[in-house]
This record gives sequence, structure tokens and C-alpha cells, in this order.
Amino acid sequence: MEDARQAAMDLIFGRWRSQVLYAGVKLGVFDALAAGTKSASDLADHLSLDPPLTYRLLRALSCIGVLEEDGSRSFSLSNSGELFRQDHPHSLRGMTLLEEGPEHYAVWKHLCDMVQDGQQDGFVREYGRPIFIHAAEDPDYSVVFNEAMTSFSSGETAMVLEALEAFDFSDIPHVCDVGGGHGHLLCSLLAKFEHLQGTVYELPGTIGYHDRLWAKKMEVEERCSYVPGDMFKQTPFADAYFMKHILHDWNDAECVQILENIHRGSPPHAGVLIAEFIVPGPETPHFAKLFDIHMLCASTGQERTEHEYTTLLEQAGWKHAKTWYPASGLLGVIEAKKD
Repeated sequence: MEDARQAAMDLIFGRWRSQVLYAGVKLGVFDALAAGTKSASDLADHLSLDPPLTYRLLRALSCIGVLEEDGSRSFSLSNSGELFRQDHPHSLRGMTLLEEGPEHYAVWKHLCDMVQDGQQDGFVREYGRPIFIHAAEDPDYSVVFNEAMTSFSSGETAMVLEALEAFDFSDIPHVCDVGGGHGHLLCSLLAKFEHLQGTVYELPGTIGYHDRLWAKKMEVEERCSYVPGDMFKQTPFADAYFMKHILHDWNDAECVQILENIHRGSPPHAGVLIAEFIVPGPETPHFAKLFDIHMLCASTGQERTEHEYTTLLEQAGWKHAKTWYPASGLLGVIEAKKD
């Protein structure tokens, strides 16, 4: 009984932990400790914070395992705490600032109302406009949103490449990543397969940040182009298409429209690869089932089962070929081809 009570208490107070983490990231604690151990007072002075309250925040960050405290009120980064440095190659800083920031915190308060009345998208309820329009029109949110997308991509590219380890790219000359952000996934593919040419197809505002584009950083700029456009209108000509965490942002009708546009503008031999969290059966706890509620709160989209994705593909003229998974099973890559 005591174990069950503790587990229930952990659920109740779970957001305290994530908000403590958010405060540490937002205030610059992890970057300030990147060079090594600092006392609470020195850290407060360095970050222009109140010393007593800084110590209490650092103590809480140590309690949740991202900092380590010694006997002299000095603190250093734990192994997991290193991941919240801005300069870490797999930084989770952007993800923290977005998911625990004020905008995403606010949309969750509409969850009960949405479940009652059957109309999702807490972002529209809270801000009067969809998330992507808000990101395009609010510069501060846009910076956090784009950093978070990079944060997501850097960790997930490895899983996608692992899932597709046995996939044959040899007969594919040109890949288009639809909604590919700054190009981390596509450029990783180009770096691995030297015969590939690639196109990142994105909204103009996203690829306008030239210093954030991965092609030059990964030294594949001669084989990678960035093309601005709207996937709801048309998509570029290519032999294969990637979409990572794109379809989960949209409802079924919107997904079919995107898939139909790709089908219409592609050659007869074309294929698509859709990387998403795939909802497993009721016997399996999975992150997709929680992320699905986030999509309910933040958009018109949802996480889907493999069958739900194959149904969307069939409605748009595609035929499911295979679903590829990494060892973790956290996400899947659904492969489809033209009929």
C-alpha cells in the first residue's frame, strides 16, 4: 500500500519537478555550471539572482538528480544535468523551455473542457490562433520553438537511422524531407549515403535562419538544397519523401491532403517514409499515449496506431510496405509506395 501511495504522490507532484527544471534552464544555471563546480552564492552573483532563493532552487535541482551538491553549498552538473547545457550536442534545453514554458503550460488547462465538448486544440482556445501561426508571428516564441525542434531532432535522428539500418537507399537518388526543419535528419542521411541528393522543404520562416541550417555544418551543402513552400499546396519532385513528426500535427483530413499532394507531385516509383511515435496495443505502456494528449492540447493532431497511419496512406493512394523500428521501439518508420 505504501508503494502505491508513493507512486500516486509522484504523479500528483510530477509537474513540480518539471517546473523546477524549467526555472533552472530559464535562469541559465546549467550553462553557468558547464565550466565546473560553483558555490550557490557565486552562481547567484554570476546570474544576478537572489542568493538565498538561488540556493533553494539549486537544492531542489539536486533533489531531482540534475545537479550534485557537496557539503559546502556548492553545486556541479550530474550526468543528466549535462544534457541541459545549450552547447551539448544532444541538448534538451530547447525542449524544456518549450514544453514547460508559459505557452504550453497554459494550453493544458483546457484539457477537461476539450474532452467534454469534443473540440481539441487548446492553443486556439488560449491564444486565438493555431500553434504554427503563433510561432510565425511571435518572435520570442519562435526562437524557443525552433530551438526545441532542433532539440527533438538531434536525439531522434539516431533512432530513425537505426530503424532504417537495413533499408536499401542504393536505388534512391533524391530524397525530400517535407517539413524537415533545419535539415538535421536529411543531412545525416546525406552524410551516410554519398550518392544521395536532398531537399529540405519547409516554411520560409523556418529555413530563414541560415546559421541554424545543418547542410554547411555537416559539409553536405553541395548535395542539399532548402526550398521554401507549403506542403498543403504542393511538394517538390523527388524519388523518396521523409516526414518526421509531421502528420501527428494534423487531423485525418489534413494528413490525407498532405499525402495526396506528395502522391500527385512524385514519380511512379516514389516512396514515403513516415517517422512517428506509433501507438501500440492496450497491453503496452508507451510515450505515444501521453504525447497524444499533448497533441490534443496543442493542435488538431494526434498520435496514431500503425493501422491508422496505413489507412491514411491508402486514402491518399499509397500502399503500406513495411514499418521499421529501432531497438527501443520508441518510434517507428512507416514505409509506403505508390500503387
